[in-house]
Parts: sequence; structure tokens; C-alpha cells
Amino acid sequence: MLLRPLSLITRFALPARCAGCGVVIEQDHALCASCWSSVDFLTGQGCASCGVPMAVPGLICGPCLAQPPAHDGVRAATIYADVASDLAVRLKHGRRLGLARLMARAMSPLVPPSSEIILPVPLHRWRLWRRGFNQSLQIARALSLDRPVPIIADALIRTRATPSLGGLGASERARAVRGVFAVDPAHRSAIAGRHVLLVDDVYTTGATANGCARVLKRAGALSVTILCWARVIHSREGDSSPSQD
Repeated sequence: MLLRPLSLITRFALPARCAGCGVVIEQDHALCASCWSSVDFLTGQGCASCGVPMAVPGLICGPCLAQPPAHDGVRAATIYADVASDLAVRLKHGRRLGLARLMARAMSPLVPPSSEIILPVPLHRWRLWRRGFNQSLQIARALSLDRPVPIIADALIRTRATPSLGGLGASERARAVRGVFAVDPAHRSAIAGRHVLLVDDVYTTGATANGCARVLKRAGALSVTILCWARVIHSREGDSSPSQD
């Protein structure tokens, strides 16, 4: 009987605030109308291979024709800019773990119906120890609240630490993560013959996603689809890009 009065008192003393600007709003882990309208949400209509927005959706973009990705498609909720990029940074470096729930709500409609298991992009154990959490795993767990798809948190591992990828171009990122990912032998049987959904916070050049997809395919995955909160658009060699780790 006391729970409802206590809940009302708590909400009065600590009202829900917009994750973007901090104004008081109706519910936790959400955006006010102004911040929501400033986010560039993606429609899912783009390159048939990597999902990048195109004037004529359903075709394959030039970079994917020249170098087909190892994965089976990218589904991103937003463009990495303004509010969307700020939220990603605050989740990763500001320890605002509640933002994972906001991101998962926007990403949930993009989950392919064929998905059989969810895997987060892994952090190296030393980076995980320093940060205390894996932002991709936080998002994956929030996704699982709405989707009855099992998560295997440690199926993918990083075999060695890599430097921060921020500011690196596509070729530099690909070199940095070459041979870094592996599948834990204990989980190979769970991956073989399955459609995998690989979850990350930000998709930049595809180096990390491709590295993960290659080892998952070698372990027998039927497909590997990437799902992320935000993706960088028009990232070219030499562009300043956000860190993937």
C-alpha cells in the first residue's frame, strides 16, 4: 500500500529528465520533443549491403561493390550527429547506463525477425576492467527486455588490446583490428547454423563489424546482421571518426 505514495514522492523529488537537454519530461530514459526532433532517425531505406542512405534505396553503394562487407547488412537507428552522438559519448564515457534503454527502444523495431541469438561487440578485458562495463552489452540487454532472443555475452572475445580507433581512417582501422576477434570455443556450437544479430553502439567504417563477422562466419554462423544506435555517414579516409571502443 505504501509503494504508490513513495513512488509519487520520488517522482516529485527526482522527476524524469530529458536524456538530451535535461528538461523535466514524463518518463525516464527518453527525449523531450525538441531533442527528439533534432535526431536524424534513419528509415532503413538505403544500400542493400551496408544500409547507408542512398537517393535510390535498394541498390548497392560504390564502396560495397568495390569491397563487399563480411557482414549481411547494417541496421542503424540514427545518424551519428548532434544529440545522437552526444548520447553515445555519454553512455560510453559518462557512465550514463540508463541511456542504453533509450537506444534499445529506437533499435528494437529494426531487429530482423530471423535473429536467433544476440551478441555484443566485445571489449578487451583490460578496457572492460578500466571502464567497468561494455556499452554494447548494456544495449543488447536492454533490447532483450522487448525481444525473446537469447544473448551470449562472451561468445566473441578480443584476443589483444587495440589503441583507440578515434580519428583513424578506414584502412587504419582495418589494420588495427585485423586478427583481434575470436569466437570462444565454448560457444561455437551455439553460433553454428544460427542467424546472428551483432549489437554495437556506433558503426563507423565497418572495420570492427567486418572483423567480428568474419570469425562468426568461420564458426558457422548463417548470417551476421549489424544493429547499432548510430552510424557515421560519409566517413572517408582521413576523416576524424569517433572511437569504436
